[in-house]
Amino acid sequence: MNQTQDRGSARRNGPVTRPLVNTVRRPSTVDLIAVELRNAIYGGTLMPGSSVREAEVASQLGVSRGPLRESAQRLVQEGLLVARPGAGLRVVTVGADQIDDLYQARLAIESAAVRQIAALDPEVRRRHIASAEVLFDALESALEDGSDARRIGDADLDLHYGLVEATGNLRLMSFASTLIIQTRIAALSHADGYVVRTDILDVHRTLLRQVSDGDGQAASETLAGHFRQTVDRLLGRLDKPFSTVSGEADGSHFSFNRLP
Repeated sequence: MNQTQDRGSARRNGPVTRPLVNTVRRPSTVDLIAVELRNAIYGGTLMPGSSVREAEVASQLGVSRGPLRESAQRLVQEGLLVARPGAGLRVVTVGADQIDDLYQARLAIESAAVRQIAALDPEVRRRHIASAEVLFDALESALEDGSDARRIGDADLDLHYGLVEATGNLRLMSFASTLIIQTRIAALSHADGYVVRTDILDVHRTLLRQVSDGDGQAASETLAGHFRQTVDRLLGRLDKPFSTVSGEADGSHFSFNRLP
């Protein structure tokens, strides 16, 4: 495996790699197993509340249980897995009582990111947001089709992570990565199933324009409003009409990659 993976390449027929892979030097087996576990959670192979069957996962990855357990403990520390005495490891669930906290944390990280980018000199700023603009195009394409909830959800989260990634700040990227995975867990945990909004293009276009124009305050306020609406929708408090599409939460079309 290359030290830096192509995080935009993986989709429905392969491992999910954006926004789950941080650049590491000489990744160890434990590093690579952790990536695969994050991919499995983000992609729905390991659904919220499901158990991590050590023997089965280790066999699929072609590794022993020792490094698998070490990798799993990393995800416990990240809040993606939970260890219960006598019950082994399970994927966390993110219920209604945690939604506000989750989006407050995302707002803190993503607001810091857009403010940082907006404060750059114009030429430097354009270079930093170029990749985010490509991700916006991918979101636009997914929304134009409008029928694939997973594709829309992936493109939406890709763009939000891409803005953080554009800062080059590894700590912000690490925090954002975990929060993005928890966002997917929250969506998969919802009582109504996996549902995404399809009327979100304009707010993301506005967000990118504000960052491009160097208006970090306005971009931060746009994020805050967008997240407030998202929380209200997830908690059944959004009164204004909105458009959605639902998709299968089953992640059986994903599988673990056998490690080299």
